[in-house]
Amino acid sequence: MSKNGDVRLAVRKMYKLYINGAFVRSESGRSDPLWDGKEFGANIARASRKDARDAVVAARAAQPKWWKTAPATRGLILYRLAEMMEARRAELVERVREGLDLSADQAEREVTASIDRTVWYAGWCDKYNALLSTRNPVGGPHFNFSTAEPMGVVAVLAPDRPALLGLISAVLPPIVAGNTVVVIASELDPRTAVVFAEALATCDLPAGVANVLTGYRNEIAPVLAKHMDVNAIALESVDPVLRESIERESAENIKRVRLYPMRAREEWYSSSVQSLDEISAYCEIKTIWHPAGV
Repeated sequence: MSKNGDVRLAVRKMYKLYINGAFVRSESGRSDPLWDGKEFGANIARASRKDARDAVVAARAAQPKWWKTAPATRGLILYRLAEMMEARRAELVERVREGLDLSADQAEREVTASIDRTVWYAGWCDKYNALLSTRNPVGGPHFNFSTAEPMGVVAVLAPDRPALLGLISAVLPPIVAGNTVVVIASELDPRTAVVFAEALATCDLPAGVANVLTGYRNEIAPVLAKHMDVNAIALESVDPVLRESIERESAENIKRVRLYPMRAREEWYSSSVQSLDEISAYCEIKTIWHPAGV
């Protein structure tokens, strides 16, 4: 193919960032080519520091509204996300298969597990708070209640593999808890995250609740770690240098740092990965005193 033909193909196959409910190019204009063997596959937008900051602004603006949305409605929206993933099943299977060179059966299994896990978490939206809340015994004429509230904006570094199931497992718990997220997609298979973002864009999830960045963790993660408007950051405990950098930068505003364990591919399918503990990890417990008889 001619050079001009290559350029036209590259433009036609640009995978963009998903920020504030819209697919946008990186403000820096940077992108990285992704190859399917020896053939050109696509250009993947490389998020810049400003893109990360824009995503945080969008997430912060969306968080109060998302938290105030009725829990049952939040659950219905996530059920709708599962439906959109089901509608894109063939495309997701193809992306997962190509992204990490899996067999068709392995890719089909991962997509099925991802849809099932989305449905599972959707069902928790109107239930988790009842289990995490308590009425506490106190000595005196008062009622004392503890209830779960979201942290706010959570930055998530999705695992490299499995690209879809790992992404689902890392992103949905904070969203169920009423947080908004900025997620850095897998570096090995960013296209799968973009297809997932297309499902997010069509499932009635409010703009800004989930923002998907593609690019390099070492470049974007420290920006999110030091950002004063990010309340928590979650990452796989795999890169000790990056982990140390994130923990150091996060200490500036006492940001919560959650390290989820590095798991083998099969471990991500375990039912232990989806649990109430995964949701409660992104909650804060608020205690309220109220005079009795008032």
